[in-house]
Amino acid sequence: MDERKRILFICGSLNQTTQLHAVANELGECEQRFTPFYGTGMTHVGVLIGLAETTIAGTKRAAWCFDYLRDHGLSIDYRGREGSYDLVVTCSDVILPRNIWNTKVVLCQEGAVDPDGWEYRWVKRLPFVPRWLAGTGMTGMSHTYDTFCVASEGFRDFFVERGIDRAKLAVTGIPNFDDCKRFYNNTFPHKGYVLVCTSDLRETAHADDRTELVKRALRIAAGRALLFKLHPNEHVERATQEIKSLAPHALIFSTGSAEEMIANCDVLITRWSSVVYVGFALGKEVFTSFNVDEVRRLTPNQNGGTSARNIANVCRELLRMDVPPPRLSDGPMKASPLSYLRIDL
Repeated sequence: MDERKRILFICGSLNQTTQLHAVANELGECEQRFTPFYGTGMTHVGVLIGLAETTIAGTKRAAWCFDYLRDHGLSIDYRGREGSYDLVVTCSDVILPRNIWNTKVVLCQEGAVDPDGWEYRWVKRLPFVPRWLAGTGMTGMSHTYDTFCVASEGFRDFFVERGIDRAKLAVTGIPNFDDCKRFYNNTFPHKGYVLVCTSDLRETAHADDRTELVKRALRIAAGRALLFKLHPNEHVERATQEIKSLAPHALIFSTGSAEEMIANCDVLITRWSSVVYVGFALGKEVFTSFNVDEVRRLTPNQNGGTSARNIANVCRELLRMDVPPPRLSDGPMKASPLSYLRIDL
């Protein structure tokens, strides 16, 4: 009898972790281990001295991930130290730790991709600048995975336009966004309101005009009930004070399901958040900083909750194939030796 294949799941934010857990549930025939997101080399040094707290590699989000993994009784191999894995399933290739370079890799899309700001342009032009500086804007740009599972045909075309090999892209859908109608089945007590889902831009070292957002929400609400759902990574006390100073009658929630709140709202307001796709999938009136036509094109496939199974089948196919793992020289990065330095930065 063949030995069970061993898979390491490299998790991240709660959204990323729950998506990978869903995939793992479809791969019960394999031996599984889980770890919070991590890097090696200078990335790990940055974590140790507190320079990575705005990222999923930081200690705060790692602690949240640990809590989730323990609460669900999942086997943890912190930083993949056990080794000898047949496959790695990761939530991000913005950092690729050295101890998975010689392993087959499946990359799973989380959701929205950060807009192309100055950080993205710097990373594209300067091969020694680490990819994480551009956040999720550099998703897929390492080119060193075997398969990248994406949310929709629109996203596949989007990543191809960015220079990713179409042959490496599999349109599978993504677990947390593929059956948005299920969010109508909820016990959230409010209905028919204007909902603002805020972002953790400041907590991730980006600019965010909270005053402008609240004033805009008040104009759109025009006297209707106004609710705010704070991002899990936000500074709750600061955000609450800012909102209450301008909208004293607004309801503010720091916990609970944003998706269920979207299901019960009439209007959704957000800036740069993946929850925008839930709003579009449910046919809500949506105000966002994303290009609306682009969001419609990219909205994840609604496949009735089969995305985790689709991704698991991609994993099985790769495990069956006798193919070499991805090489650092694959893809556009081979043009500059300096590019190799930022694989793990």
